[in-house]
Amino acid sequence: MNGEPSLIYVYAVTLPTQELRGRLAGVHGVGDTPVTLLPPADAGPAFVISQVPAGQWAEEALRSRFEDLDWLEDTARAHHHVIQFLTEHATVLPLRLATLYQDGDRALEALREQQDTFAARLALLAHHTEYGVKVYIAGDKASADASADTQPTSSAPAAAPSPGKAYLQARRAQHHAREDRYLQAGQAADRIAAIAARHATHTVRHPVQTGPLTRSENGENILNDAHLVPDDEAEAFRAALDQAGQDLPGIRIEVTGPWAPYSFAMPPTASTDPGADAGAGADADTDPDPDAGTGTDGGAGTDTDAGAGTGADADAGADTDAPGARS
Repeated sequence: MNGEPSLIYVYAVTLPTQELRGRLAGVHGVGDTPVTLLPPADAGPAFVISQVPAGQWAEEALRSRFEDLDWLEDTARAHHHVIQFLTEHATVLPLRLATLYQDGDRALEALREQQDTFAARLALLAHHTEYGVKVYIAGDKASADASADTQPTSSAPAAAPSPGKAYLQARRAQHHAREDRYLQAGQAADRIAAIAARHATHTVRHPVQTGPLTRSENGENILNDAHLVPDDEAEAFRAALDQAGQDLPGIRIEVTGPWAPYSFAMPPTASTDPGADAGAGADADTDPDPDAGTGTDGGAGTDTDAGAGTGADADAGADTDAPGARS
């Protein structure tokens, strides 16, 4: 770094091996910086890191840079690129965007303090993958078109009602159709829960997506879950979900993944829902697709002395449908 002061940027936690170390040679992350392991020895969990310029990543600099949506999107893509590379070769605990430490010693101290937690979580996630499942209530037009496809046709034309009666009939039909869509959404949620009980080991209930994170053509998002699925159950899990909404024309079930286990990187906080983890590791607004809004707070394991990643909210990341932190 040409003598310039640097910070330690941490992407993830993994178990180091010589093979992985060799594969990381030539991999670049945020700011096109080389990616390596800390500590370099193959003993216990390790951080996957880059050294980044302190002048560009200190707290004051990050406050302004997190307002630059182009920089934020590029950084989220680079961060996620490293995570995805790791998942192809190892079990990984993804950490939040802009997890930073003042120096290598501080990073190693944090790693040692959380070594048992990291090791236990890596063991839990081995041979498992995250999938996102969302349920949308179709808009009025989409639902009406779907319902019309399932209605029998009549050969005898009906007499045209008066304009006032036609208006009341249309409003009544809209009301009943909306009620029916919500009932279908409840059925879909029950079916998804049953499928997850058969095929998934853990579930995180994320807040539903609203505002700019939900494209208008998708309809209203009423369920936004992440499921941790054993690799040998993944095919059956997806096949069951494909069938879950076949007879429910008023809703749409969207399955995304496989993803790195962003939603399961750290143990859940307390939850009042016995069937779902409260969620940790990545914020819950989105899937782990950086192009769908990363929702990162900048901080799992962040050294507060590093002065960065303390509450910088990356939800402004563009929702552009590119492959990628989960929509």
